[in-house]
Amino acid sequence: MLNEFWETAPAAYKYTVFAGMALTFIGIALVVIGAITGTATNTIVALPVIGVGLATHMTSMALRGRAIRKQLREAAKK
Repeated sequence: MLNEFWETAPAAYKYTVFAGMALTFIGIALVVIGAITGTATNTIVALPVIGVGLATHMTSMALRGRAIRKQLREAAKK
């Protein structure tokens, strides 16, 4: 049942996990670009982007846990 989570995962989980990874990647790219060009503004702007990406990724983990608990409850009723 839980081995195939990605196929049965809610759409909200899929969207938030990819959004979290994308925001984190964008933030890291901004840090690297800021370091290469020597502009501190890029680095300062990147920190909140990385933070939002990590928070979004943590939200996706909470959504996954909720979905798994729901599946386990439904399996226990059967």
